[in-house]
Amino acid sequence: MKKKLSIVDIAQSLNVSKTTVSFILNGRAQEKRISPELVERVQKFVEEVGYKPNSLAKSLRTGKSNIIGLMVEDISNPFFASIARLIEDRAYKNGYKIIYCSTDNDTRKTQDLIGMFRDRHVDGYIIAPPEGIEDDVTSLIKDGMPVVMFDRHLPKVDTDFVEIDNLFSTYNATLHLIEQGYKNIAFITFASKQTQMLSRLQGYKDALIAKGLKPVIKEIVFNQDEELIIEPIKAFLEEHKDLDAVFFGTNHVGTCGLKVINSLGIKVPSDLAVISFDDYDVFKLYATPVTAIAQPIVEIADNVITVLLSRLNNSSTHQKPQAIVLKTELRIRNSSKKAE
Repeated sequence: MKKKLSIVDIAQSLNVSKTTVSFILNGRAQEKRISPELVERVQKFVEEVGYKPNSLAKSLRTGKSNIIGLMVEDISNPFFASIARLIEDRAYKNGYKIIYCSTDNDTRKTQDLIGMFRDRHVDGYIIAPPEGIEDDVTSLIKDGMPVVMFDRHLPKVDTDFVEIDNLFSTYNATLHLIEQGYKNIAFITFASKQTQMLSRLQGYKDALIAKGLKPVIKEIVFNQDEELIIEPIKAFLEEHKDLDAVFFGTNHVGTCGLKVINSLGIKVPSDLAVISFDDYDVFKLYATPVTAIAQPIVEIADNVITVLLSRLNNSSTHQKPQAIVLKTELRIRNSSKKAE
C-alpha cells in the first residue's frame, strides 16, 4: 500500500521548512513574502506527486471543515431521500458537502453517529431526531454548533426546526372522510412519542370528537422487517370488520396496509375508504388511486438549508431559534370518495 505523502515529506524532499510548505499550500505565500520561485517549485512538486491535503488536519487548522452532517430516520425512505438530495444540491452550491446517515430511530445509534460527526469536525447538523438525544444535542449547541431539526423537534431543546402542521393536516383529512359519509374511521400508525406522530394522532382524534364519533386507533411497534408491520395490520382489520375507512399515519404504514387490503380481498373504496399521510408514487399507481397528504418537500429542504447556512455565516449566538411550520396539501383521489 502506497504511503500517503505529508507536508513533512514534501518539505524534506525540497529541503525547505514544513511551515513554508504549509503557507504556500494554504495560499499565504505572498503574505509571508515567500519568493515566487520557491512557490513555483513547491507547486510543481505537489502536482507531480499528486499530493492531496488531509482534510481533517486542515479543519483543525482552520476551524472549518465545510461539511454538514445530515441525520435522517431512513435515507431509503422517499420522503427523506428527496429532502436529502435537495439539501445536498443547495449546500454544494454554497461550498459545503453533506455526509448523511440513517438513525433507524435508534437513540444509541444516533448518539454514536453524533460522536462520529464530532470527530469529523462537521460545521453544522441537520437532524430528524429520535427520542432520547436531548442531552447530546444540547451539548452540541453549548459548543457553538448550529443544529437544525426537521420533520419533528425535541420540545426540551431550544434550537431551530422546520416541520409541517401535522395536527391540522390529519384533522382536515379526517373531516374529508366524515364529509364523504364515513363514520367508523380507524387510524393506524407507528407507536411513537415523537412530536410529529403525536400531533397527527391528535388531529385525527380532534376531528372525530368534534363530530361525535369514536376514535379507533391501532399503534404498531416500528420494525425493519416489513412482515412484523403487516401482521398486526392484518389482525386489526380482520378484527374490526365494521370499519368503513382507514387513515394510515405514514406512507410506510400505508404501503404495508395496502398489501394487507389486497391480500384480504377488500375493495377500495366500496368496502373500505383509504387515506395515507405522505404522498408517494405508489399511491397514484394503486388500482384505486389513494388520497394522501403531501408534504412540501422543496419548501422543507429550502427552509432547512437556508436556516443552517444563516447560522454558519453568522457567528452570533444571540439569534432567537426559528420555529418554521409549513402547510401541506390534501390530494383527494378515488380511495376516499364515497362509493355510489
